[in-house]
Amino acid sequence: MSPEVPRALAAVLDGRTPAGVLPWPADRPIADALAAARDAGWTGAALDLAGVADKADFLQRCAAALDFPAYFGHNWDALADCLTDLSWCPPARGRLLVITGWQGYAAAAPEDWSVVEGVLADSVGHWRDTDTGLAVIMAGGRGRQGA
Repeated sequence: MSPEVPRALAAVLDGRTPAGVLPWPADRPIADALAAARDAGWTGAALDLAGVADKADFLQRCAAALDFPAYFGHNWDALADCLTDLSWCPPARGRLLVITGWQGYAAAAPEDWSVVEGVLADSVGHWRDTDTGLAVIMAGGRGRQGA
C-alpha cells in the first residue's frame, strides 16, 4: 500500500478494519483512492453529484456511474437492492464507491439526502461480515456523523 493512502482507507483495503463510510480530504485527488482500491484487488467507482438537485437526477447519476443493470427501478428500494445484491457486478475482493460533489444535493434536498445516507450505511453494513466489503468515501467531507 503506498504511503499516500490515508491509514483509514489502507486498513479497510487490506482487511484490518471493516469497511465503512469514510471521509476524504477535499484537496486530495479521488484518483488516489481509486488507484489504491484497484491495487488491493477492489473495484472502484466515482459518483459525481455536482449539480444534482433532486431524487430523479441523483438516481440517474447512480445508474450511470455504477453501471446498474437495465432492471434498476430508479427508486430508493431499487438503489438499496442494487447495492446489496451485487450479482450484476464482476467479482472483486471489495468495492469502493467515491462520492464527490454531494454537499450541494445534501443542502438542496436534505430529506432525500438523509435517505441516501441511510441506504449507503445499510449497504455498507450488509457487506461488512462478508468476504466482499463495500466502502464509501465522502470526498471533501463527511456525510452523517458516525456513519
